[in-house]
Amino acid sequence: MLTPPWLDFRITEAPQALSSGSLILYELRIHEIRVRWTTQIADWNPPDSFTDIQLSGPYSLWRHQHRFTADRNGTVIHDEVTYALPFGPLGRLAHRALVRRDVEQIFAYRAERMREMFGG
Repeated sequence: MLTPPWLDFRITEAPQALSSGSLILYELRIHEIRVRWTTQIADWNPPDSFTDIQLSGPYSLWRHQHRFTADRNGTVIHDEVTYALPFGPLGRLAHRALVRRDVEQIFAYRAERMREMFGG
């Protein structure tokens, strides 16, 4: 699993095979609060990239592009995330206090797991 254990991340519904338009439903825990999250595969371009966007969940905007590029030693994985929080000034305060660090830690964990699994 590429998500940290502290998120208690669970896919609750997903198609057998992904394609553009696929919906994926998750549950996870953010600071002990159980959250439901629905994403849709907005772009599906294997083996080069895919992009998922949040349809419902904790963010007012979530767009995660996954790109894969060939390298002489294998494949380089690029994650680009664009996100925004709801609640205006309170969301900006939460971002500075918690969310930015949380997102950075989640993707640092993801990068470390990929290095463990695939080397590099």
